[in-house]
Amino acid sequence: MNNKLKLVFVSTPIGYLGSGRGGGVELTIISLIKGLIFLGHKIILVAPKGSKVFLESRNLEIILVDGIDQPSWQHQKKTDPVTIPSNSVLPKLWETVMDLENEYDAVINFAYDWLPLWLTKTKGIKIFHLISMGAESNVMKEIISEISHLFPLQLAFHTYIQSKDYSLKTDPIIVGNGFDKENYFFNENKNGPLGWAGRIAPEKGLEDAVKIASELGEKLLVWGLIEDKEYASNIENIFTKAIIEWKGFLPTSQFQEQLGHCRAFINTPKWNEAYGNVIVEALACGVPVIAYDLGGPGELIKDGLNGFLVQPNDFKGMIKATKSVSKIKRRNCRDWFEKNATNKVFAKRVENWINKGLNKNISEDFQN
Repeated sequence: MNNKLKLVFVSTPIGYLGSGRGGGVELTIISLIKGLIFLGHKIILVAPKGSKVFLESRNLEIILVDGIDQPSWQHQKKTDPVTIPSNSVLPKLWETVMDLENEYDAVINFAYDWLPLWLTKTKGIKIFHLISMGAESNVMKEIISEISHLFPLQLAFHTYIQSKDYSLKTDPIIVGNGFDKENYFFNENKNGPLGWAGRIAPEKGLEDAVKIASELGEKLLVWGLIEDKEYASNIENIFTKAIIEWKGFLPTSQFQEQLGHCRAFINTPKWNEAYGNVIVEALACGVPVIAYDLGGPGELIKDGLNGFLVQPNDFKGMIKATKSVSKIKRRNCRDWFEKNATNKVFAKRVENWINKGLNKNISEDFQN
């Protein structure tokens, strides 16, 4: 029997939950809340004003905080200093947490930002950090390394590949990620279009996926928040507009229903993905994934079983793999998801991590 915990979740400060600006972190937070509540734990979610969870439970309390969005480190140079805008929501989120002192067992931070990591050194509360990105900044790399040496049990990562970006004192704690399988329906359709999803920004490499679809004479369905309008416009100008069908940023229910009709999902990042949420969402629907072996996807895709891995920027390799996707059994994709990446599996790993950090006597097995 596990001791039931009361945990504070501190959301990403770069946008309210549901805005799409927080990328995959938004889905991670919602999924983990559901998974931990299923295990009997209580959650206090501290999030920017406007956040929507669409979950009612006596074990969930939501506190909304007003303030200006924090800029993402993804769009800054590695050498840039820490920046906190006037009236930023980031410090306000943590002021709210401090006001809750002694009302919880631990805090889980989902922000990839310097302030909460620094607070870990200065405050007498247990702040656990689920690091959501690779080393996007020198100052972030330094503080994460410092926390690893001071409080190694209070850091966790999504994948081993991601953790290698940092200088850690001990072997990394890997918790993966996971999503509610009730929200994703298996689809056996093998003859649909190609799909791509993610923030529409240069580091996501949409242009490569469009080029693949164009070469094959197929339409590419594209889901995601258009973060960089100039980038999106340039892609349209390079390729025939008929190739891309912009689907927008959709709620999970609509997204998975459309995604499930694809015969293959293409993932073409230009940076080291920490995990690859959209890859797992595709697999949950039974859609094989063809991805660059760059970052997290290398740990999610079992080549020849649930998709194909191709060396980064290997255009010919991507074309060959896309043509061969019918060899993948769609049931394999769903089976891998149910074994490795449901929110219940994810929540159990996180529960073990937190209990170990709180010096509970539990198993040290985090990742299957």
